[in-house]
Amino acid sequence: MPKKRRSKSKGAKLSAFDLKIEVIRVFKKYPKMVFNPKQLARRLKISNSGDAIKNALDQLVKEGKLTLLSDYQYKLLDTNQKAFSSKIHVGTVDMTRQGSAYIVCQDLEQDVFVAAKYMHTALNGDKVKVRVWIPRGRRKPEGEIMEVVERSKDHFIGTLWQYPDFALVYPDGSTNLDIYVDAEHTKNANDGDKVVVKITDWSQKSMKGPKGEVTSVLGAAGTSDIEMKSILINNGFDLEFPPEVIQQAEALSDELSEAELQKRRDLRQVTTFTIDPLTARDFDDALSIAFLEDGLYEIGVHIADVSHYVKPGTALDKEALERSTSVYLVDRVLPMLPEKLSNELCSLRPNEDKLTFSAIFRFDENGRVRTRWFGKTIIHSDRRFTYEEAQEVLENKSGDYAEELQVLNNIAIKLRERRFKKGAIAFETEEVQFRLDEEGVPVEIYTKERKDAHMLIEDFMLLANREVATFIHKKGGEEEIPFVYRIHDEPNPDKVMEFAAFAGELGFRMDVSKPKLIAKSYNKLVEAAQTNPQLKILEPIAIRTMAKAAYSTNNIGHYGLGFDFYSHFTSPIRRYSDVLAHRILERNLASQDVFRVNKEKLEEACEHISLQERKALDAERESIKYKQVEYIKKHVGDVFPGYVAGISDRGIYIELKGSRIEGRVSFDTMDEGFDVAPGRLRVKGLKTGKEYKMGDPILVKIVRADLASRQVDMIVVTEAAENAPAFE
Repeated sequence: MPKKRRSKSKGAKLSAFDLKIEVIRVFKKYPKMVFNPKQLARRLKISNSGDAIKNALDQLVKEGKLTLLSDYQYKLLDTNQKAFSSKIHVGTVDMTRQGSAYIVCQDLEQDVFVAAKYMHTALNGDKVKVRVWIPRGRRKPEGEIMEVVERSKDHFIGTLWQYPDFALVYPDGSTNLDIYVDAEHTKNANDGDKVVVKITDWSQKSMKGPKGEVTSVLGAAGTSDIEMKSILINNGFDLEFPPEVIQQAEALSDELSEAELQKRRDLRQVTTFTIDPLTARDFDDALSIAFLEDGLYEIGVHIADVSHYVKPGTALDKEALERSTSVYLVDRVLPMLPEKLSNELCSLRPNEDKLTFSAIFRFDENGRVRTRWFGKTIIHSDRRFTYEEAQEVLENKSGDYAEELQVLNNIAIKLRERRFKKGAIAFETEEVQFRLDEEGVPVEIYTKERKDAHMLIEDFMLLANREVATFIHKKGGEEEIPFVYRIHDEPNPDKVMEFAAFAGELGFRMDVSKPKLIAKSYNKLVEAAQTNPQLKILEPIAIRTMAKAAYSTNNIGHYGLGFDFYSHFTSPIRRYSDVLAHRILERNLASQDVFRVNKEKLEEACEHISLQERKALDAERESIKYKQVEYIKKHVGDVFPGYVAGISDRGIYIELKGSRIEGRVSFDTMDEGFDVAPGRLRVKGLKTGKEYKMGDPILVKIVRADLASRQVDMIVVTEAAENAPAFE
């Protein structure tokens, strides 16, 4: 039996081989502990240099025996883990409410699940290095965060609690992050105050966790204004623009020089108007129409020329890229650009000359495009329509620009019909709208009804976006022009098959054998749901089977719209992707020569913009959920109609009709136990045999609404209370 190797006398210098053995011995003796090189040197009592110990540690990481965490912290690799790949993958954290996460890696087909205990300091949106393995007996990859490559944010809103010599801030919505703050850096915040805290040190050199300092005290928690600000900051958005960005914006001139006008096509005499929501403050698109002598219609899609004012490399440009998008909460907008640009210089306000980038099309009487032109223009909007005003003109066939609106609508209808004929999917989720009082508290919730005026604008914007992308593709020829495409992949076959089985349980048969047939089946579902309310529940579930749209230089087309080429060109005030599209298009219109940007750098920008878009959508959903709970809190004890929207082992989830407020009816509140059927499509009472199925209409009473957790508790009632409020 070979002799057990031991370290030499105190202070001995070990060989590289012996050093690795002794290092592993320490880790196995303390399998749950984390060590850095200095801590190991003290534990081993050896004279090897710190570099030698670090080299041994790195070798053991490569051999799959240790895991490297952040800041040179090392940990014993779980022996139950089976290596999936010796390569460490880089991905983006998509966190769950429970503190675990899925890491989205471009080079892996499946997302990597990371349990909360292996997240370490990684948070939602962070770019990380993850070690991946497949546990025995399973097929899906799991992993452990080894290093945070790039933080998605360093400012958080949370609740501060004071201790004798320090304070802790617990960020809203986070389950694995406590921020340590020295007493002198609390800005005299009181216990329970909402504060903004900036992380100054992410290391975990002590049990205190990351260290930070309070930058702003917002006050006592619970007010709607603070909650909305919390949502924005905790999703990584700064509430204020840096001073240098504001200064640069304010320095921009609102005068249009004659030299600039000479470079542009002058359309100020052509009938032009905007159609926007009643509450809109910035108008980034307008339509014009001219009736030509040969019976054709010349229709212009005019977009605010943001790229004229926001130049590459400036403070304005860097901030716009960092934000990438405006964020629309229920009661406010956090703009991508300062107000001087978004609401003044670039807003296509009526009766003002404005600089625009235009896509102009000539249509025949059948609504087919005969010619197309792209270029810089100057316009003068004659009228600002709200959607409601434009819709009234369309329905009454009278009023301002009635003939122009009718022609535009007829062509839009033809464009829409052709789009669906070519495979576009007709999903239209119900959009929840709020009427707020002066304090921002919701007094009414309703669902927005989409009418011709809304779809008219949408169809012409889709046309411009498609035609711009097609132009760039064709000009590039066999050697592509790197461009910002809006892409949407085909749905995941496994998810579609699972959904088709689900729909079949509710009596709706689908053909999902080919991507085009999937689209047809989805459209038939939308049509059937108009007359069968139970099928309405399938629409949002069907949408979740679809891939997420994103920005990329690698064009794969847009499955949901049925377009081979598609970009975003029409909203540069609120989307940075459109600013990039304008710049690339402008350079390629300037001459017959082809202009190409660096594709790798452009793809990096696309990835960042896509990530920011997802954060903005998360913030929007959080604000809607908060306002829904804030509204229903005033109706505890009232009865509402709803339908069964989900089933779990603990209860059934109900969505209230019209308001889309979701709550849970716990089985504990019911008179009997229930058996949950496989697939979670229905439950059956163990005593009475009473069934509740997905999509079933139901009456419920609100018994609790908690703003902190955003949760609503309900109970089933058999009869509606008199004068109970209802959403229609």
